[in-house]
Amino acid sequence: MSSLAENSHHQLVAAVIGLGSMGLGMARSMKRAGLDVIGYDISTAAVDRFVSEGGRGAASPASAAKDADIVVSVVVNGAQTRDVLFGAGDVAGTMKPGAVFISSATMDPAVARDLAERCTALGLHYLDAPISGGAVKAASGELTIMASGTKLAFDAARPALDAMAGKVYELGDDAGTGAAFKMINQLLAGVHIAAACEAITFAAKQGLDLDKVYEVITASAGNSWMFENRVPHVLEGDYSPRSAIEIFVKDLGIVQDMARTERYPTPLAAAALQMYLAASGAGMGRDDDASLARLYAQLSGTVLPNT
Repeated sequence: MSSLAENSHHQLVAAVIGLGSMGLGMARSMKRAGLDVIGYDISTAAVDRFVSEGGRGAASPASAAKDADIVVSVVVNGAQTRDVLFGAGDVAGTMKPGAVFISSATMDPAVARDLAERCTALGLHYLDAPISGGAVKAASGELTIMASGTKLAFDAARPALDAMAGKVYELGDDAGTGAAFKMINQLLAGVHIAAACEAITFAAKQGLDLDKVYEVITASAGNSWMFENRVPHVLEGDYSPRSAIEIFVKDLGIVQDMARTERYPTPLAAAALQMYLAASGAGMGRDDDASLARLYAQLSGTVLPNT
């Protein structure tokens, strides 16, 4: 047990801001681990669901964070995180000194560094802690967390990290490093999904047995985690969003911004971003990211299963 837990003489209080598919699983995992968890979401239905399971609900980010030792923010991006902390959410103005803010949104590393500096100036700890693993791993408490921050931030966050993660990578003392690692992951993930969709639709165009293509490729060197995970959505014709097209419009956009700043070429990520933008423009933005296969099919007159 961490020193924070030993010294506090009370059940640790954790607030979760954002009870979507990831945040809800993370809140449940901390509750299972014995933390007193308060949840907030802009959707009152999401809060009600957590309360119905024995959690506590809050009517605003600030009221959720007021008594919390640990605040876990699971919103979409840097702008939303800034708003939670210093905008309408006013979490930074409400948290008690010495509490830790765990930021799990994917964002530009420069934004993470700025938020950390502003929190530190207020006597708060900030842990830059983007996540990977999806809703299933969030629900089971087995996320991969790519974290960076001071030793004090890690110490304060440890009970939550232990509850939420199967693997915590401690990547340095400075906020922004975790965010940068996550962007490398997102570059690869976005390109791999685009490549998988391009390949499986190309196979369909040639009239191949797609179930057999899946069997052969997943046993061959051309396989990727994303091919193995996303192609079944195409084979089933099920594009209900597990991860939406708009996620990669956002994340590959951040990659391009970072690369432009560094004068670094990212032609594969740029080409993939154009496909996500096209899919979004074609009305698929909120659909599963495997919808890139549908875009390839539309462009080429290819028929996919169950469409």
